[in-house]
Amino acid sequence: MKYQPALQPATLIKRYKRFLADLQPNTGAEFTAHCANTGKMTGCAEPGFSAFYSTSDNSKRKYPHSLELTQNHLAQLICVNTAIANKVVAEAINANVITELSGYQQLQSEVKYGDENSRIDFLLSDEQRANCYVEVKSVTLLSQDNPHSGQGYFPDAHTLRGQKHLRELITMVEQGHRAVLVFAVLHQGITQVSAAAHIDEQYAQLLQHAIQRGVEVLVYKAAISPSEIVLTKKLPFI
Repeated sequence: MKYQPALQPATLIKRYKRFLADLQPNTGAEFTAHCANTGKMTGCAEPGFSAFYSTSDNSKRKYPHSLELTQNHLAQLICVNTAIANKVVAEAINANVITELSGYQQLQSEVKYGDENSRIDFLLSDEQRANCYVEVKSVTLLSQDNPHSGQGYFPDAHTLRGQKHLRELITMVEQGHRAVLVFAVLHQGITQVSAAAHIDEQYAQLLQHAIQRGVEVLVYKAAISPSEIVLTKKLPFI
């Protein structure tokens, strides 16, 4: 996915009220940008981090600028706009980068399914095989105890919604479909991913149960720059 135009640099002053961030551009006055991320953003939004933002031409927006990337003190770029994860995964599926999901005739987004009023991120289908239900999760939590380890985690906070999605995927397998959980790594410093049992033990246990029941887990990492973000590399799930 290309950023058009390329993102503009700034310094992150602070992130607050979940959806707002104050930025100081390299030239010009400080301003408030929209932050499309409902998570804690642990280690991703510290004051003083470098930041990159986009600007919308929609005159009706209260905050025309959006925080897209940050760069931590280890010079690692992080995509903090969680909406990007689905976009880059869709592109990677269509480009056959995620080889495990290649060859399907049709890709549909946000399809209603399951028993708990859910929407699957992607439904892959063709006439020759079972439907494939694909749930995407953005991974940006790097180990705070040892940031040089490359160890990434999901989730970064207790997630009832994430647990619901795992239950839905298990049900799809039980009904004879294929179910895949894709962790899209949007942090340059992460080289492997694990369930964050220290944050949400229930999610970690349910994920292990889902794997045992046949839910597949894939981890793919994005190459990130202020001009482009694209999934390029498969990583291990530990």
